[in-house]
Amino acid sequence: MLSWQPTTGIEQLSLVNRQRAWVEIDLKALAHNVRQIKQIISPATELMAVVKADAYGHGAVTVAQTALAHGASVLAIATLAEGIELRQAGINAPILILGAINTAEEIKAVAAWQLEPTICNPQQALIFAETLARSQKNLAVHLKLDTGMSRLGTNWQSATEFVRLVQQLPYLSIASIYSHLATADELDPTIMKLQQQRFQSAISQLKLNHLTPPCLHLANSAATLSDRSLDYDLVRVGLALYGLYPASHLQSTVALKPVLQLKAKITQVKQIAAGTGVSYGHHFVADQDLTIAVVGIGYADGVPRHLSNRLKAIVRGQLVRQIGTITMDQLMLDVSDLPNLQPGEIVTLIGKDGDFVISADDWANTLNTISWEILCGFKHRLPRVNI
Repeated sequence: MLSWQPTTGIEQLSLVNRQRAWVEIDLKALAHNVRQIKQIISPATELMAVVKADAYGHGAVTVAQTALAHGASVLAIATLAEGIELRQAGINAPILILGAINTAEEIKAVAAWQLEPTICNPQQALIFAETLARSQKNLAVHLKLDTGMSRLGTNWQSATEFVRLVQQLPYLSIASIYSHLATADELDPTIMKLQQQRFQSAISQLKLNHLTPPCLHLANSAATLSDRSLDYDLVRVGLALYGLYPASHLQSTVALKPVLQLKAKITQVKQIAAGTGVSYGHHFVADQDLTIAVVGIGYADGVPRHLSNRLKAIVRGQLVRQIGTITMDQLMLDVSDLPNLQPGEIVTLIGKDGDFVISADDWANTLNTISWEILCGFKHRLPRVNI
């Protein structure tokens, strides 16, 4: 008779996390990237780790803790909920909310959790001041100027009036003034330099009017890797933290290590005859007898359906092709060249195995998109396993 013994909580968690598919997060690689970036920026420049969108799919709390432990001093997120998650985890570092906050209820929560919001225009500043006056709470805020992104922010030419207004409002203290670059990842620096000139012009006018802010920042990952004149008082680094380059021409600037790997397990191995269709729509039909492996991961996990019949994977250190339409929870591989493959063997979809490496950039290039979108697409039903 078979006997069953319950496992410990840790063993159960490990089993569940790797039951079908998971994302591995290499915290040593993350720490390496933080240190590398710190080495190339100006000594007086602080590093802001951008951990919005669950740290680009890597796990915001763990990434924030690791980044702060290895040289970052400030964090940036996009939403109020993301900031609260970090505070609830016991993170006390300054946290900048990059997105816009507009309602009294949101402002009260921002103040209660001591987050640092972005003020984009005078109307928003007035709402903040009115709301904070009721509770008599002070709040550090960051003012955003639009220098050419045409997204959030007050026009750079109105910076003096904007800053003067906020300085006169009660309960608001200006922590920084910043802007965002639209083309820092492109080879042609013309627009980036124009934005820098506009930002510098706005700052010069502020200084002439004795409105000098305590902190200035402009550089994203691409600017941080390309131009020291853009460092200012801090740099906002997202993608580079995670070991990817915003553009191929920046790969020689610093040695980064990818932090994320995507893995799944084979759930069945079977033989199919020539002429057999595979998956929905039979968009792949075998032209010869094949051995196929069914893998427990699909588009509900963040593997784009448009990669169907174009995706590669690594099994036993060998590159294999994906065949048929990627389904919600599963996909199929042609493993005809791998003898005696068994259920439970691991498939690497992003990462390194043997001599082969598949990156988020590879997926992005195939889909004519960007690696940011790939990383942010991995759903929460994929456990994050720190290694």
